[in-house]
Amino acid sequence: MLIELDKIYAVWLRELKRFTNSKGRMVGSLGMPLLFMIALGTGVGSLLPGFDYNLFIIPGIVGMTLLFNSMFSGVSIIWDREFGFLKEILAAPTSRANIVLGRILGGATTSVMQGILILLLSTLVGMSLPAPLQFSAAIAIMLLIAASFVGVGIAVASVIREVETFQLIMNFVIMPLFFLSNALFPLDKMPSWLRIVADLNPLSYGIDALRGVLLNDAANTLLLNLSVLSGFCLLVIVAAIYLFNKTSI
Repeated sequence: MLIELDKIYAVWLRELKRFTNSKGRMVGSLGMPLLFMIALGTGVGSLLPGFDYNLFIIPGIVGMTLLFNSMFSGVSIIWDREFGFLKEILAAPTSRANIVLGRILGGATTSVMQGILILLLSTLVGMSLPAPLQFSAAIAIMLLIAASFVGVGIAVASVIREVETFQLIMNFVIMPLFFLSNALFPLDKMPSWLRIVADLNPLSYGIDALRGVLLNDAANTLLLNLSVLSGFCLLVIVAAIYLFNKTSI
């Protein structure tokens, strides 16, 4: 596979412009994370004296933002197929792997932009902005999380042709991934069966890594979290490239 950075950049730039040109999408995608952060954080936090639940769930809300935006970015493949643009992309003098890599980088970039905005807005509920080194580490982790789940979205969109079916499948995948992770609940407070499920959930490792960097409150070591997340990301990218290579107009 020949990596062509200029082709990857062109696809990345298109994904970025599509996002920045859609102001409604940029604003609308912040609604649910802010609702969870303010309503859930304040409501549940008031029931847990001695435990700063507001701060605890912020990495989870950032993870939710990345998960939702990344997975749904795959729908652009279906729209491109619907309107004929996918045919033009596939006819371009480059490999399909470069197209996938460009889309993954583009989707990850836009998702991380949303994640950073949520992180900045978390100051509304009392979180202090992290030091530059911590902030840079958090962005790197967010990129890894986003790239992983953009890859999942592309893999699914490569075999699904209807937008409605894609949305149903994504909702079926996204909600269990989010609620059966450590986004909202500490691992040591979960029932044993739920902790096993959370330990098998790749999102848990990304959120735990963010929690360790931002709050110094991780359940696992940073090395373990990054190893699992990196392995999952690589696996998903390979699967996305394989399935996209099999897709047809």
